[in-house]
Amino acid sequence: MVLFPHAKINIGLYITKKRKDGFHDLETCFFPVPWTDVLEITPSEGEFTFSSSGLEIAGVIEDNLCYKAYELLRKDHQMPPVHIHLHKIIPMGAGLGGGSSDAAFTLMGLRDLFQLPLTNEDLQPYAAKLGSDCAFFLSNQAAFGKGKGDKLSPIEASLKGKFLVLLYPAVGISTAEAYAGVTPAKAPVDLRKAILKADWKEAISNDFEKSIFPHYPVLASLKEEMYTLGASYAAMSGSGSTIFGIFDKKIDPPARWADYTVWSGWVEKD
Repeated sequence: MVLFPHAKINIGLYITKKRKDGFHDLETCFFPVPWTDVLEITPSEGEFTFSSSGLEIAGVIEDNLCYKAYELLRKDHQMPPVHIHLHKIIPMGAGLGGGSSDAAFTLMGLRDLFQLPLTNEDLQPYAAKLGSDCAFFLSNQAAFGKGKGDKLSPIEASLKGKFLVLLYPAVGISTAEAYAGVTPAKAPVDLRKAILKADWKEAISNDFEKSIFPHYPVLASLKEEMYTLGASYAAMSGSGSTIFGIFDKKIDPPARWADYTVWSGWVEKD
């Protein structure tokens, strides 16, 4: 079985509260993006095995989200061992949710491969244990997220027919660093209403930009460059450091971006 876990971008992101458990409450809109990894799951003999290609995946197998997804399901449902091969394309630690997507697609792939009597809704508790945004990738449709990002409700907004450019400048920003400069506060807009209006540039923002851009001015410059190239909206995704632009027509990424990781393409589905 071959699957294609996809990336996401955040349009609007507001940190609203510091929680007692150390996490933060937030409000954001998630949108799927057709930049994908390639995930293959096949029955295996003996024991679980994992291999990868493409971008290097560091760490031990016990920390791998695909492995964790398999182990979570195996505790509740009888499954034979499998071999998982992940061809990693989506940059890691880039604000694109690639690891969470790999985990969610592993859950769905195992369910389908072994015909487990589980709906995507049934898989949500497993996804929640794997990552705050993991449950979003079970639906593959735009959603408003609150809580840790795990309380989701569908939204009518769509990027269908838009041309997206995602640019990852390989600037490493840890989660701790991203949150260190943010003061939780009530969201300045009702994001669920603002996302349905036309002028996102003036109405919607990402709280992390205020704290991260002063330390990494290249990110602010790249965002402005997206607007110079004609983007109707540009922002940093999640806690960074990917910068994205939304365009009404196709553009060719400038040659000066040659040292960065760039994905571009049309959005063909809601």
